[in-house]
Amino acid sequence: MYELLFWKYEEGIYLNHHEVYEALCEQQFVDGLETIPTAVIINRIAGLFSKWERVDENSWKNTSGPGAFHVITTLQSIKIDCYGTEGKTMDVLANALEEFQCPLYDPQVPVRYDGNE
Repeated sequence: MYELLFWKYEEGIYLNHHEVYEALCEQQFVDGLETIPTAVIINRIAGLFSKWERVDENSWKNTSGPGAFHVITTLQSIKIDCYGTEGKTMDVLANALEEFQCPLYDPQVPVRYDGNE
């Protein structure tokens, strides 16, 4: 499994990314983060992956190649667990979240791709 996590800081706020990641994974509310439109984001992902099988409300499986992913939301974050998912697919997900000003935090590296790294 490969994790991708996305959130948006409030204007002028900049916190320790890994601490934010850990709190969001435990579904804690984090002061300094904005509430994000999770339903709209899920709809955007659904549109981008309309050719994939939608296993349930928050899970997609590629029926013509490798990969599957599951989306977990909080009021402040989108976490995507990728299973055998190709890099180009993860790029599509990251680009979709960029549309909502929610840059990628990659806990495996760990790096947040927000231009301030």
